[in-house]
Parts: sequence; structure tokens; C-alpha cells
Amino acid sequence: TMIKHLVFWRLKSSAHGNDKATNARLIKQKLEALRGRIPGLEAIEVGVDFAATPNSSDVSLYTEFSSPAALDAYQTHPEHLAVVAFVKDAVIERRMVDYEA
Repeated sequence: TMIKHLVFWRLKSSAHGNDKATNARLIKQKLEALRGRIPGLEAIEVGVDFAATPNSSDVSLYTEFSSPAALDAYQTHPEHLAVVAFVKDAVIERRMVDYEA
């Protein structure tokens, strides 16, 4: 059984002195840089939306973890928390789903 953790963000039009598109790219880079650095994080994929519809989120995160404990450890891992700090200042909405598959 794998734990899947999905997050969808809508971004502010500007933050960190950058426009939305720049912050979307930076969030993607920062999250993907966690690959191989956090025990139990088995897969990570970050998507930047191109549809730009009223129902679109701007950035998505798809991750797989080996166990619920690995997801918990990821949530408090210092390298993840550094990315969280950047993301929090750039977003206006966050939605997430955690499930077993």
C-alpha cells in the first residue's frame, strides 16, 4: 500500500517580487529538488497549469510515500518546511487529498 498526497494551489497574481508564472516555476523547482532527499518519499511530480480556466489551480503536487509515517516525516522535514514557507506567501488557496492506494 502506498500513501498518495496531492495538493493543488491557486497563486496570488504577485508575491516575492515575482509574477504568478515565475512563482509557479519556482515552486515546481523547489518541490522537485526534494526528490531523493526525504526518506520514504517515493515519487514526486509537480505540474504547472496551462489551461488557465476559472476552475483551474495554478500548480499541482503529486507525491507517493511508503507509509503514513513517511508522510508525517515529510511534513516536518526541514527541507520541506523551507519550501512550505515560500509557497505559503505565494498562494491564495490550497486544497489537498491524502489517500491509500
